[in-house]
This record gives sequence, C-alpha cells and structure tokens, in this order.
Amino acid sequence: MLDVRRMQVLEAVLAERSITAAARRLGYTPSAVSQQIAALEREAGLPLLERTARGVRPTEAGQLLGACAAAVGARVSEAEALLADLRSGRSGRVSVCYFASAGAALVAPAVAALRRTRPGIHVDLRLTDPADPLPEVREGRADLGLVMRAGGPPSEDGVRFTYLLSDSYRVLLPAEHPLAAHESLALADLVGEPWVGSAWQGPCMDAVLAVCAAAGFRPEFTVRSEDYVTAQAFVAAGLGISVVPGIGLGDRVREGVVVRDLRDAEAVRGVYAAVRNTAPDHPALAAMSDALLRVASA
Repeated sequence: MLDVRRMQVLEAVLAERSITAAARRLGYTPSAVSQQIAALEREAGLPLLERTARGVRPTEAGQLLGACAAAVGARVSEAEALLADLRSGRSGRVSVCYFASAGAALVAPAVAALRRTRPGIHVDLRLTDPADPLPEVREGRADLGLVMRAGGPPSEDGVRFTYLLSDSYRVLLPAEHPLAAHESLALADLVGEPWVGSAWQGPCMDAVLAVCAAAGFRPEFTVRSEDYVTAQAFVAAGLGISVVPGIGLGDRVREGVVVRDLRDAEAVRGVYAAVRNTAPDHPALAAMSDALLRVASA
C-alpha cells in the first residue's frame, strides 16, 4: 500500500526538481528525503526519479504518483477548509421540528436572520402538528424541537430545554357576546360557555385543557376546528367562544370577533427549545439556538 506522506514528499521533490531543495522546504535532511523516496519506490515497485546533472526528474511512474499526490493534497486542503467552516459555524446542517404557531412567530424570523449572518448553514424544517416534536428530538430524528407546555417547564430524561418565551392565552368572543363588554376576563367566566376548539387533539389542545383544569373545569366543545383561522370563523358566526395562544392569534383578528385578555396566572404556556443531552458539539445547532433566543427576546 502506498504511503500518502511519502507521496507528498515526492510531490515536493518534483516541484523543486531537487532533493536538497525539497528537504529545505519540508524541514527534513536530504538523507531523510532520500530514504522516504526509496521506501516509496519499494512500495511502487518501480523507480520514481532519475538523477541528472541539475538534480532529479521524474520517471513515468514518478509523474503518475506526483500527480496523484497533488490531487490528494488538494483534497486534504479542501477537507481542512470544510472542517474549519464547520468548527466556526460558517457551514453545517441542522434539522428543526416545530409546531405551527411557532413557525410564523419564531422559526421564520430566526431562519431569515441565520441566512443573513451564516448563509452556509442549511436548516431542514419539519412541521409536526398535531404531533409533539419532542419524540423527534429524543429519538435523534431532529437536532432541535420547539415544544410548548402549560403548567411549568417540561422535564424529560436525556433532553435539555431552553426557555424561549411565555405565550399568554386570549379569549375570542362573538362581537355581540355579553362578555365582550369586559376589558379582560377570568377563565371562570368561561365555565358553561359553548367552546370552539382551535387545534387537533395533541400538545396544543392538551395545553389548553391543562390551563382549564388548573382553573377547575373542563371546557365543553360544541365545534372543533384544526386551526385558529377556522376557529375565528366559527366564533364570528356565534357558535361559541374560543381560547387561543397569543402567537397563534397574532394581529389577524376576523371581523365579528372580539379579543380579550385572561387575568389568570395559569392562562399561559411556555415555549422551549429542546435538544438531546447526547448531541455532539454542533456549531450550526448552537447558531440556530442563538437565533431563536434573539427572536424570542426581541
């Protein structure tokens, strides 16, 4: 088997056309260079250099190995540059799972900011609604997952969570509803009201149910929808009230719908970035996490 380091010594000799000059370039003695060339000739089974009055010149085998050594050196230099970019966070790939409302409020601006500052990082995005993104992270199918929980920070073996923001729930009421006259409401005011569901059964709906359970009741759903836009349409039609998270509502309020704040301390969900504890040092992942934190704190 050919020794790559000896091939690189041959490349230097061919470039300098001299064993002595190559030795100076490499920081070796001429004797050490000659020994490396002799060993490479034994490996190749052919002479690689021809001595001349002005130094050395390559045989056909020497030219072939010299060209291969140059190609190997170029690939090594390329690999070193690529690794340097990965180490510095200038390049890399990170996979992110997220729930829908976090996509618009957090993921989109974070990825846009990352592309401006680290254009070499590629972000693979995957929407997991109505499923929970946490299993994707825990089982290694995603580098980072955005999760929401009501009732305190989440806990999961093998996963670390970074708090991003608190997302307060708000009440959607038909414009003519008697409760619309109040500037703010308590969850207790909503007991006995017909409710419009705003999400499929899953983490988003579980968080709403947890908030209501903390207030001592379970809502009675007369209509169920899969998104906040459709829920607003049902509320505007007078079919019931709905409770939605602030980042899910944004500033998109339908005509015929009134939005009111909830005074209850428990009427909030936390949004967290989840990463596996065993995930290796990953500058691209760290850059994505930082971008999410900057957006969340803005």
